[in-house]
Amino acid sequence: MKAVLATCNLNQWSLDFEGNTARIIESIEIAKERGAQYRLGPELEITGYSCEDHFLELDTLRHSWESLACILKGGHTDGILCDIGMPVMHKNVRYNCRVFVLDGKLLLIRPKMVMASDGNYREHRWFTAWERGWNTEPYTLPREIAELTGHRTVPIGIATIATADTLLASETCEELFVPMSPHIHFGNAGVEIIANGSGSHHELRKLDTRIALIRNASAKNGGIYLYANQQGCDGGRLYFDGCALIAQNGEILAQGSQFSLKDVEVVTATVNLDDVRAYRGTKASRAVQASKMEPLPQIDIDFDFEPAHGNSVLNVSTKIEPSMHEPEEEIALGPACWLWDYLRRSGAAGYFIPLSGGADSGAVATLVGSMCQLVAKAICDKDTSVIRDVERWLDDGETPDVFTDPRVLANRLLYTCYIGTENSSRDTQKRAKQIAEQIGADHLNINMDGIVNALQTLFTRITQKTPRFKVEGGTYRENQALQNIQARLRMVLSYLFAQMMPWVRNREGTLLVLGTGNVDEALRGYLTKYDCSSGDINPIGGISKHDLRRFLNWAQHNLGYTALSEIVDAPPTAELEPITETYTQTDEDDMG
Repeated sequence: MKAVLATCNLNQWSLDFEGNTARIIESIEIAKERGAQYRLGPELEITGYSCEDHFLELDTLRHSWESLACILKGGHTDGILCDIGMPVMHKNVRYNCRVFVLDGKLLLIRPKMVMASDGNYREHRWFTAWERGWNTEPYTLPREIAELTGHRTVPIGIATIATADTLLASETCEELFVPMSPHIHFGNAGVEIIANGSGSHHELRKLDTRIALIRNASAKNGGIYLYANQQGCDGGRLYFDGCALIAQNGEILAQGSQFSLKDVEVVTATVNLDDVRAYRGTKASRAVQASKMEPLPQIDIDFDFEPAHGNSVLNVSTKIEPSMHEPEEEIALGPACWLWDYLRRSGAAGYFIPLSGGADSGAVATLVGSMCQLVAKAICDKDTSVIRDVERWLDDGETPDVFTDPRVLANRLLYTCYIGTENSSRDTQKRAKQIAEQIGADHLNINMDGIVNALQTLFTRITQKTPRFKVEGGTYRENQALQNIQARLRMVLSYLFAQMMPWVRNREGTLLVLGTGNVDEALRGYLTKYDCSSGDINPIGGISKHDLRRFLNWAQHNLGYTALSEIVDAPPTAELEPITETYTQTDEDDMG
């Protein structure tokens, strides 16, 4: 018996109810066009995952139901079983839920049983885990939904959906990752299709773990496992890396992109449920455990995955090898997609980078260059959503085709500035200019000695003391203070130029200043407060120096920025102390 199943990556935005609803509807319609009878969506897709304390507002819950009503009114769920993620309040308790809908009617509200509350996640702050066991109870629907659907209550809790030909159930994100995952219970209870709507963020080398868990979930017990995910930056500092998957009996049948500028990406597969039954039938030990299982509550629906006329003409999807990027490529693509989402939704005119000629600021500039290359490719591919976003940067008489050259796009969106002093070297100045030119940035070169000297003179006039650098016989405190003046002034100047450069070029808006401090510097405390560590956003704030160097080596050859070779080979230096015949400041010496 064959079935066509669909899952998706959605680029949702926190509290963008209108936009989120439109993308959900688009994904449902694409799934229907491809003949799918079931569509799975990401976790909290109606609200966006990163609403944080807005989840505590009753308006968020109210607008979620309004969005669901819009989906029901449009007839979009006619003939297709839809699994939609949204928050629901039941008996004054907030739950992170899956809502099953078919033919404009609600079938089941399935609350999340295991909250993610470590690392980047704080779900227990906003939601409560369902701890009422494997059962359901009535949920009273909002008046508008009740009038639309014709029924006043719907079951809420843990249950399976029983069609005429199979059993289906769902998990939510974290439930896949815990030792006692619900899919074990579901599989032993005879559920053949298990779905997981997720909001899982990108982390270097994390995808192989996720794929291994999904493979194992469908191999150990047999069955079909669908995985949906958010994709993009939905308003916070996380990037959700998509990679929707469909697996069967331990093999991957279909996979979506991990990094993409697309707002909606639907993945489908044609499965044969008889393959699940045959697979399970060969495992005697599994059969013993399954025979002892207490039956789960089930919602019986009048729905066939295999229609009356049959679907024998459909070709069953065959296994594929999952696609995984190298870590260097993950760095090139993940932050680049995140930067694009942040920029287009912030309404800013572009990015500003204080470019020092070193590895960290060079890596940040390279990530913006990678972003421009992805956007230029999407324009070449006629991606309408990307074209719509770039149109605000067009000059009079220009068409989006002008941005098929990533250097032209970079010249509109990226402003860089080498901010030097008498302690800066010509080598770093040259390297900064070279990488800016190769990316296409609008680059400036300024000297701030006059401002630094003015502050030092002010201090001396007030205190009658003149601080000196270490190499001039000064103390540690004097040496640190004189360095920090320069570092902080660079950020002050960066924000001045970030605000004013669009005005200088007769453009609207302001620029976002990008931070350029890697995670090792943050962990060791090797930074000046309110210097390059304090930009509006920091694309490399979670990346180690080791990984950044590997990325820069990769980017020379794969992104075409050959100027990075000199940056990688140069010893890291802050260039905040005077250079003498016997002393040159380096990061390694500073950190011991």
